[in-house]
Amino acid sequence: MADAVVSNPGANKPGFPTRVVGFYNGVMTELKRVTWPDRDQTIDATWRIIVFVLFLGLIIFVMDWLLQRILVQWIPSLFGG
Repeated sequence: MADAVVSNPGANKPGFPTRVVGFYNGVMTELKRVTWPDRDQTIDATWRIIVFVLFLGLIIFVMDWLLQRILVQWIPSLFGG
């Protein structure tokens, strides 16, 4: 029979504080690589998002109004309600 090597998978694993520090260092390294938008780009993107959300809200409002007319008023009137 072959000799089985029993290994402890947690034996070589670094401790929690070491992993937290490593994670923090990795995050800081990645944040230094980020290209941050300038003020004009941020304002432009904010306005685009506001307009898009208002447009989407208008579409949902119209769909809700139409479905309410169809389901609550027109269909029951077909059956004498």
